[in-house]
Amino acid sequence: MKKHWGEIELSEYWSLSSEEYEMIESYTSSNRLGVAVQLKYIQIVGSFPRRFSDIPPLASEYLSQQLNLSLFTLERYEWDGRSVKRHRQHIRNFLSYRIPTSEDAEAILNWLKLKVLPFDHNPQHIQESVIDWCRHNRVESPTEGRLERIINSAASEYENELFESIHGRLSERTINQIDLFFETDTDFNQYEKSVSTSIDLNTLKSDPGRIGLDSVLKETAKFSVLNLIELPESILSIIPNKIADKYKLRVSTEHPSKLQQLKRINFYAMAAIFCWQRKKEIIDGLVDLLNLIIHRISVRAEKKVVKELLNDFKKVHGKTTILFKLAETALNNPDKIVRDVLFPIVGEETLMELVKEYKSTGPAYQKEVHTIIRNSYSHHYRRMMPKILDALVFKSNNQIHRPVIDALELLKKNRDNRQRYFSLDEAPTESVVRNKWQDIVIEKDSNGAERVNRINYEISVLQVLRDKLRCKEIWVVGADRYRNPEEDLPGDFAENKEKYFDSLGHPVDAAPFVKKLQQTMHTKLTELNVNLPNNPKVKIVKRKKPLCVSPLEPQPDPKNLIRLKAEVTRRWPMTSLLDVLKEADLRIDFTSDFQSLASREILDRETIQRRLLLSLFAMGTNMGLKRISSGRHGVNYRDLLYVRRRFIHKSALRKAISKVVNAIFDIRSSEIWGEGTTACASDSKKFGAWDQNLMTEWHIRYGGRGVMIYWHVEKKSVCIYPQLKVVPNM
Repeated sequence: MKKHWGEIELSEYWSLSSEEYEMIESYTSSNRLGVAVQLKYIQIVGSFPRRFSDIPPLASEYLSQQLNLSLFTLERYEWDGRSVKRHRQHIRNFLSYRIPTSEDAEAILNWLKLKVLPFDHNPQHIQESVIDWCRHNRVESPTEGRLERIINSAASEYENELFESIHGRLSERTINQIDLFFETDTDFNQYEKSVSTSIDLNTLKSDPGRIGLDSVLKETAKFSVLNLIELPESILSIIPNKIADKYKLRVSTEHPSKLQQLKRINFYAMAAIFCWQRKKEIIDGLVDLLNLIIHRISVRAEKKVVKELLNDFKKVHGKTTILFKLAETALNNPDKIVRDVLFPIVGEETLMELVKEYKSTGPAYQKEVHTIIRNSYSHHYRRMMPKILDALVFKSNNQIHRPVIDALELLKKNRDNRQRYFSLDEAPTESVVRNKWQDIVIEKDSNGAERVNRINYEISVLQVLRDKLRCKEIWVVGADRYRNPEEDLPGDFAENKEKYFDSLGHPVDAAPFVKKLQQTMHTKLTELNVNLPNNPKVKIVKRKKPLCVSPLEPQPDPKNLIRLKAEVTRRWPMTSLLDVLKEADLRIDFTSDFQSLASREILDRETIQRRLLLSLFAMGTNMGLKRISSGRHGVNYRDLLYVRRRFIHKSALRKAISKVVNAIFDIRSSEIWGEGTTACASDSKKFGAWDQNLMTEWHIRYGGRGVMIYWHVEKKSVCIYPQLKVVPNM
């Protein structure tokens, strides 16, 4: 139980009702506070406190005030003996609780296997679920050791049953392919016979890398390898991502020889889960490559056209006066030659600049951009697209976007056809070809009949496809991030709909939620409308961006900031980062979020905590495990490497970061920072980082490995602080 309780929490959880007060009054004054503490404790935790230190001091004080008793009576209360047993039995009878039996343990085990473990393997969440089950069934929670044994037994049985069901559906061919994949290097050249790509476990785990033909060939080769392994989709598809990721990470971080030492059933089941998850990630990587290639074609074409126009463009001032002079001179001299009459008035060079200015801002700009896009696509990127499109299967739940799906099928069907045009009947153009490209895509032949220019049509289809993929109007079969949007809901959403809405703090009915949102928007917009005209820092001007905000004046440094820094330096002159990390863990225990990916933990938690702190410090500071192991910490490199592979992964790291940030928010003084946590963040900046840094990821947009840092300025703050962001793993 947590030690710190707020006033509202104390009132909600530790207040005595009239019936409870009457029951407690039946005891002597020396026992009342002890009985009251145990009564409220079992209602909150589900079990009785084992020792005096388990009771939060604030709760004890709050109960003593309600009973008008001294806290010394609680210190003199006997926690062992026949009296406390009678008190607890009385409390059980009062609350209709009972002591757990072996039948209850079996019921908890079966309930965990059926309702909890298929969706969540977090030990803390499982323990809370068991306590909720006991509270709902009016059963006292088992002791800590027995509860741990029940959870471990349920997890082991669930895992064995899951592995057996997966292994039972693996064909002999699939098992042979897994053996071949994990033991030898095999050449697969399904798409490009001239390119020999050796696919092993390390290659399969690698990122797509930079945009290019090599990346496309590598990803499609990996996809073809996984397609050769006939995985049991019927059972693998229903395993939640959190559960599947646990086993995938275990395979990713373990050496293949170690994996093959496991039981035959466990090895092949985890290998199948790993291949299934990697297949989804590779499909996501292919979709990302597709989107980025399409984006790069358009952006590079626009940059090139803009650069050429800027070199040639010269803005002509006084166009109205020039046109007036031209018109007046032409009317006064209708029969004379242009060179003799108009050129002396304006000048031939000025007229040429006027024509250039018009062309640079008119439809010619769009046509020039499309010409460069066409040249770039037809000469280079067109070789990549068929390979990506053949590997992906696109679907849509909205019939409005069916023409895009049909257009993609047309492109796949005619990938080996060298015809330059499609007939207007076979190529869908509605919702596929944008209005500004209609005259470029749809041409007329010598007889005046309309036809579709194939390359221009392909470019239009790909541009529309990118837009629909990004908003999930079109999804990809077998993908994870680009999956069917209907699969985004939890598997048990229909059964626990009210529970999920309650955890989000939203009503189940959409009408009150929409009404509340509309009221909030109306209030904020009204406030903006009233205050905006009177704000001296904001002006409304007649231009493309009408709002003009004047920059804020820099605030002076706080008077006590220098003194505060000096006092911190005086008190902790030689405090190292490792000491700060250790102190943070002692306060909030963030290392408890790092659980082993293996089936069990052999090392004691104190040893794991020590090695976790050293590993986190080594990778977070770029010092490395080897350098830390060379210090006087009593651990070697292999010990730290074991902890790094088995315990430290992205999901656990995010949980630990959240816990640290929330703890910082909890201890901040509201008098200085206020009640809210409003912050303004700038765009991110990429910094290069060492490969083994915890935050280092390959960023396909910016290229190379590094970390993304956002600079935040918080409301009422006196400084700017950076925040790291983990970029998606490609």
